[in-house]
Amino acid sequence: MTYCVGFLLEAGLVFASDSRTNAGVDYISSYSKMHVFQPAEDRLFVLLTAGNLATAQGVLNRIRRDIDDHDPELAARTLSAATEASRSSPRPDLFTARYLFEAADYVGRLSVEVQEKVAPSLRQAGASAEVSFILGGQIAGERHGLFLIYPQGNAINATGDTPFLQIGESKYGKPPLDYIGNPGLSLEDAARLCLVSQIITRRSNLTVGPPFEIAMVPRDELRVSRRLKLGKGSTEINRTMETWSRAMNETLKRLPRFPWEEDPL
Repeated sequence: MTYCVGFLLEAGLVFASDSRTNAGVDYISSYSKMHVFQPAEDRLFVLLTAGNLATAQGVLNRIRRDIDDHDPELAARTLSAATEASRSSPRPDLFTARYLFEAADYVGRLSVEVQEKVAPSLRQAGASAEVSFILGGQIAGERHGLFLIYPQGNAINATGDTPFLQIGESKYGKPPLDYIGNPGLSLEDAARLCLVSQIITRRSNLTVGPPFEIAMVPRDELRVSRRLKLGKGSTEINRTMETWSRAMNETLKRLPRFPWEEDPL
């Protein structure tokens, strides 16, 4: 299993993922769950994956193939070229999509196609082919955005009221995001909060673990401004864990006393 989170902010987008893959107690390995695509200068996409690793890789391979199928000279041009290509393409891909929701629909379609291909044989082995994605990014002339793509291929987008989206082992790391997370955070503060969410999840679930990856995408810049890969025992993970734990202990001591503590007999 894995855990990924994407955060929609006024300032841009933040993404965080772990790298642990679990195929049984005796087979644990690490694969990156964060993938960056910039098929043309006018667009940037970040894709997070959770679920069946082979299905996810099948979808990623098809995305790369479809990008490579476009004329390299065409791929270097701007939004007008991509718009022209989209008019002649019945199924937009990451290069031809004019809107972010079209890119999310495209990833959802690929996911369903790959799942349908491999699901029967996996079902016989008692395994699931399902995979979920978080897709975020921006196309020039449009607002930046964030989508959660379900195994069934449909998607929902993040909003100001629900600015973060999670896939994988999401329940353990959700409380700090619920209590503190909001669209007005800076990219760095949101990245710190997402790292805390990853660390808390790792503490509660052994199927999630480092290296943790974090990426920040400033609004309207169409680039990843920062990308970190934090391995087990890294200074950033240790300091964050120690600071958060100390803050929780201090908060516990400041909580209101029970009546019998305030007015003992």
